[in-house]
Amino acid sequence: MVETPLFEGASRPTISRLADRGKLRRYRRGTYLFYQGDDAPEVLFLVEGTVQVSSDTAGGHRQLHTTLEPPQFFGELGVLGEMGRTASALALEESTVWAIRGEDFLGFLSEEPSAARALLRALARQVQSNEAFVEDLLYLDLKGRVAKRLLQLVSPSLDQLPEDGAVVPSIVTHADLASLCGGSRENVTRILSDFQRRGLVEREGRRFVLRRISGLAKLAGV
Repeated sequence: MVETPLFEGASRPTISRLADRGKLRRYRRGTYLFYQGDDAPEVLFLVEGTVQVSSDTAGGHRQLHTTLEPPQFFGELGVLGEMGRTASALALEESTVWAIRGEDFLGFLSEEPSAARALLRALARQVQSNEAFVEDLLYLDLKGRVAKRLLQLVSPSLDQLPEDGAVVPSIVTHADLASLCGGSRENVTRILSDFQRRGLVEREGRRFVLRRISGLAKLAGV
C-alpha cells in the first residue's frame, strides 16, 4: 500500500496507524463491491485483482469508466462529496480490497498535507480526462476515438507511446470499448474488424494487441 502515490511523503507511523484502522475483504469474481446510488461510508484500496467501475445512464445504458488494477484507491468521491456512490464496482477476478472508514480517511488527509495534495492532483487529472473526452466527441470521429482509447489503455501518456506489440493489460470487450468511446457496440465491432484487416490490432486470446502503434496514433490525431 505504501507504493501508491497518495502516500508519497507521508510518515510511516501515520501510514501504519491508518492501516490498523482498516480491514481486508475478499471478493469472488463477478461480485459487486458496491452499486451506484449506495451510501459511501468507506474508501477502498485495491490490493489484489481487477475491479471494473461503471455506471448506468438515464437511458438505461451502461457506461464503463475504468478498469482498476492494484495498487489503487477508489470510492473516495462519495466520501469527499458526502454523497452516494456515483458508480458501481465489479470484481472481474478474485480480488482483495482494504477498506477504511471515510471519517478515518479524512482524518489522515488532514494530518498529511502531502497526501491531500496527491489526492487533489489525481482528481484534477480526472477532470482533465473528462474534458478531453468531451473534446474527442466534438472533434474526433468514432474510428479516431476507438484508436485513441486503445492507445490510452496501454499508455498513461500519449506523449510517450509504447512500442508495437503492446498488449492491453485488462480484458476489454467490444461493449466496453463502445462505452469508452461514445459509440454503439455494432459500429465499434466493425471498426475493430477493419483495424484487424489492416494489421493495426489483433486478438490474442481475450486481449487486444496493438501491432502498429503509429497507424493508430495517426487515426487518433496524436
